[in-house]
Parts: sequence; C-alpha cells; structure tokens
Amino acid sequence: MIFQGLSPTIWGAISDAVGRRITYCCTLMIFLGACIGLAETRSFAQLMVLRCVQSTGSASTIALGAGVIGDLTQREERGGYMGFYQGGVLMPVAIGPVIGGVLAGKLGWKSVFWFLTIYGAACLILSVLLLPETLRSIVGNGSLRSEGISRSILGTYQRRRYLRAEQQILSLQAGHNLRKAIDLWAPVKILLDLKTFSAVVLVAVHYTVWQSVLTALSTIVRDQYQTTETQIGLTFLANGVGSIIGTLLVGKILDYDYRKMLRKVGGDDQLVPIEKARLRTAWVWSGLECVSVLVFGWTVDKAVHISVPVVSLFVLGWAAISIQSAVSTYLVDIHHNQSASATASLNLLRCLMGAGGTAVVGPLIAKVQTGWTFTLFTGVMLSLSALILVQFLRGPSSRRRSDVGANEAQLREDGA
Repeated sequence: MIFQGLSPTIWGAISDAVGRRITYCCTLMIFLGACIGLAETRSFAQLMVLRCVQSTGSASTIALGAGVIGDLTQREERGGYMGFYQGGVLMPVAIGPVIGGVLAGKLGWKSVFWFLTIYGAACLILSVLLLPETLRSIVGNGSLRSEGISRSILGTYQRRRYLRAEQQILSLQAGHNLRKAIDLWAPVKILLDLKTFSAVVLVAVHYTVWQSVLTALSTIVRDQYQTTETQIGLTFLANGVGSIIGTLLVGKILDYDYRKMLRKVGGDDQLVPIEKARLRTAWVWSGLECVSVLVFGWTVDKAVHISVPVVSLFVLGWAAISIQSAVSTYLVDIHHNQSASATASLNLLRCLMGAGGTAVVGPLIAKVQTGWTFTLFTGVMLSLSALILVQFLRGPSSRRRSDVGANEAQLREDGA
C-alpha cells in the first residue's frame, strides 16, 4: 500500500510533462512483468518485492485516468465523467475478490497472478494499438497530430483532416512551446497547498477507515460466521457494488451542483465557488460512512445475521467512494494543468495513512474487540469532518491569492 501511494507521485508528474500514452504503456509493462514474476515466485521475500513492483505499475493508472479526464472535459461535465471512470476502476473491487476466491480455491493462489498476466497483456496491447495521446501540451484540443511514440498505431492509419500546412506548423510550434519540464515534487506541492490540504486530509482519513474495514473483513467473517473462501469473496461484492453505484450517482450530483452555481454567477466559470459546487454533499457522505462503519463493527462483534453487516458494507462502499469522487473532481478542477499530479497527491496521503490503518486494525481488534475498534475509527472520522468547513472558509481566499500570484508571474514572463 505504501508503494501504491508513492508511485503515482512519480508517474503523475511524468504524465503531466511527457504525455499520458507513453506513461500508461510503461506502467502496464511494469505491472505485466511483476505478475509473471509473482506467478513463478518460490519465496515470501520474492513475493513481497514483486508485490511492491506490481503496485508501482498498477496504482499509477488511477492518477493517469484522472489526468485524461482533466484533458478532455470541461468543469460542468467533469463530475459525470469522473463518476463513470471511477465506476470502471471500482469494477475489479466488486468482482476481483470473487474471481480470486474461485481461482485460489480451485487452482491455487498462483492462478490468480496468471489471470492478471493475461489481463495485463490484453490491456497493454490495446493501449499500444488504440490509446491516443490527450495531453494538451502535446495535442492541444485534439487538432494537433502527435508524433513518434505519442501516436497510437491506429492513429498512424486514421484518415484525419488537418489544417493547411502553414497553420499546422504554427500550431505545432505553439504546442511544443507548451511542453513542461517534469516536476517530481508537484504532487507534494499540491498536497501542501492551502486550497487542497484540508480536503485531502479529510478523504485520506475516510479512506483509511474504509480500507481498515476491508482488511479486517475476511478474518472477521471467517471467525464469526465460519465461511468458505468463496463466501468471503462474495461479502466483498456488496462493498464493490455500493462503490460503483455511488460513484455513478455522485458524478451526476456534482454536475448538477456545478451547473446550478454557474447559473447563479451568470455563466462565468471564474466566479463559481468551486468548493461549494464540489464539496456541498461531503457532509452527507461522511455521515453515512460513520454510521455504516459503526453498524458493521457492532453487528459482526455480536455475530448478528450476516445480512446486516453485508448491507452496511454496501452503504460503506457507496459513501466512501462518493466523498473521494467529490474531492478528486475538486482537485482536478483547481489544478487542471496538473490533473494527474493533483490526483497523485490525494493518492499519496490516503495510501500512506491507509497503510498505517491496515497495520493497526488487526492488533487493535485483538485488544479491544471489533465493536470498540470501529467505534474509535468512527470517532476519528467525526472529529475531522470539520475539515469540510475549513475548506469552505479558507479555500476561496487561498484561491484568490494563488490566482494573483499566477497573474503576476504571467505578467513578468510576458514582459521578459
């Protein structure tokens, strides 16, 4: 999980500078190689190292996908697209444990990694053949032709209409002038930015609790309900389905809120209070996650019928992914020129905190029991929910200071 947090900070910064396509292909090759190694591993040390390598390749695609959406969409439609994208990302969360449980139970655990090898190879081949470049500093609004490895094989043979030669040369020159240097510290800078810090911390805490529940789930269900591996996998299905439904619906809500705010300010994007447009419903999702964690903790602690904790897992997945989708869209909106790095900053903190949470949840349950463990986690989430208010109050002023600084920098650059 630590590598899931660290690797997107590097790949996100690279993709914001050299392009989405080449970065996607590189990360998929790393993932593919790690899966082959894991399928053939013969020691625990090799398993740990290769799992870290696998995370380095796979986790980065989350930031890259958000970057692509930032390239292709406008603010008033971005929430819906982010919802569809994250719904696709979460599909494996819903069906992965089921497939993994069946494969491990029937063919052994190594078959899981051979399955991932085939899956990764298919994704890599499709990316090489079909995936176009979307980074605006390379292809502009899509009218500029990408060159070299930035162009897909299909793009080489596509019939496209281009501008006249003189116009194309000028456009290409302008596009090359927009290219940026790789800033590996960009995700850290965004994380510490006053416009985003409170929102990122809020999501990181809620994500940590969510992952702690999922980490403890298999052990708790097996001990309390004497389930098989396949049945354990099915309990994860409720969480995954809730996550998918939640992210699809919250995307529509985010678009509705933004358009409503846009109408209030007369259609001027620059005047939209983006914090209110994107984070208005964060209170709701935070409250739902707190309730679902509390219900899950005490129902499994008292061995209540398994249907009750399964329903609470559905609500937990819905609420947890909804608050993350809202904040992710907010980050892409205010850092649209570094959208992959912005998403990587969120991923960095939530995965580092998530690693700590998943490490302590087992010993904590052994010491104070399941119910009190998740009561404690709920208390932490409730106490930090005030960060939403902090973001509402501090966000606009810090955004204005940032805009003034950016304008002054642009004036100095123009004067030079």
